[in-house]
Amino acid sequence: MKTQEVTVVRIYLSEAEAHLDNLLKRLHGWEKVRGVTVFRGISGFGSSGEVHTSKLIDLSLDLPVVVEFFDTSDKAAAIIEHLRPTVRPGHIIHWTARMNMEE
Repeated sequence: MKTQEVTVVRIYLSEAEAHLDNLLKRLHGWEKVRGVTVFRGISGFGSSGEVHTSKLIDLSLDLPVVVEFFDTSDKAAAIIEHLRPTVRPGHIIHWTARMNMEE
């Protein structure tokens, strides 16, 4: 099987701070990444320790959001640099992965 090395990037946000539309427009229109998936958590907490949950009585709608994409290592590194001013420190993680290719 033929493979290619890529970098997977995961960005941890909350709905309140996500600016999701702008982020997706940037990743799709300007950065032109291969694909993006957005995960909406049902529960979570961050550095504040405040638990956010999707229970019906909790109407804050400030749930965890994870934006994930992958691309070549060079391109992913450049995108991470571009996002650094808008995403809080410690909320972007990345790792190397292998993507299967057509033979």
